[in-house]
Amino acid sequence: MYVAVKGGERAIDNAHAWLAEERRGDRSVAELSVDQIREQMTLAVNRVMAEGSLYDPDLAALAIKQARGDLIEAVFLIRAYRTTLPRFGYSDPLDTGDMACERRISATFKDLPGGQVLGPTFDYTHRLLDFKLAADGEVPDAPERTAPPEQVPHVTEFLNREGLIEDAPADDATPPDLTREPLELPADRALRLQALARADEGFTLGLAYSTQRGYARNHAFVGELRIGAVAVEMEVPELGFAIEIGEVTLTECETVNQFKGSKTEPPQFTRGYGLVFGQSERKAISMALVDRALRWEELGEDNVGAPAQDTEFVLYHGDNIQATGFLEHIKLPHYVDFQSELELVRKLRREAAE
Repeated sequence: MYVAVKGGERAIDNAHAWLAEERRGDRSVAELSVDQIREQMTLAVNRVMAEGSLYDPDLAALAIKQARGDLIEAVFLIRAYRTTLPRFGYSDPLDTGDMACERRISATFKDLPGGQVLGPTFDYTHRLLDFKLAADGEVPDAPERTAPPEQVPHVTEFLNREGLIEDAPADDATPPDLTREPLELPADRALRLQALARADEGFTLGLAYSTQRGYARNHAFVGELRIGAVAVEMEVPELGFAIEIGEVTLTECETVNQFKGSKTEPPQFTRGYGLVFGQSERKAISMALVDRALRWEELGEDNVGAPAQDTEFVLYHGDNIQATGFLEHIKLPHYVDFQSELELVRKLRREAAE
């Protein structure tokens, strides 16, 4: 990863002071608080937590404020801070079947045990500017909410009863931790999913869209999209059992994809999977589509040369912090390199003239 090199110390100090002044903006306008960002810009906070690999709404809101709203810079700040934190242990695998769903929809089955819950969504808004917000108008209170069911089965379980969809993988091996170990290829599905979970949302969205347009033959149905809180538990050796240490809000997406079968497997549906911190529907769906595209080899499908099927291309270019570092380093001084290129071009022009 490339980071900025130091130039003139006085110039850098002045640039930092100017940056702080620009961040504050017009001092006649009330300063934006971290609490306001956390409570009113929740989708931006959720994206920073997801791509920063750290679930902490307060820190994500602080990073957004410090970065002047640049979410990639905020992700960089969060990742840098996370490296300073001690690691006390690992939690048990989360059980999303016990999720307290605030939103749960399916594009494959209308009537579901537990029901479909629209929840807070832009899906049915008219995409018209609401000028009441500019006038600081009062927001009407939402209707009283009913308590979500304590346990809601996954939609894919209904298909699984008839053997119409592949079984979920039962791999008990501990996957590598991408936040502590560098990415290496070949990467199994667990490692690919980790990389996709913290990949840039725009990059993942673009890849997912490409699969829908034919670059991977990946037309999927959203079997289920659910958002809600899940308890986090951790084994305590001194107690001999697991205790709940908190909860996190997650977005989970399971897609249902066609599969023609093989000599050993009957025709059935296959799965794509996405799981992201916070309410991040676009990212979770994109992740599930790209996950399914990357599974072409294990399912015995043809590689049509689509970008979303290329594991190396996807995993090595999806990390926005690595991409930003490599891209932005070219604006730093390259005087010596350019002078050598300049002399080479002049020499070639002289030789051509002669």
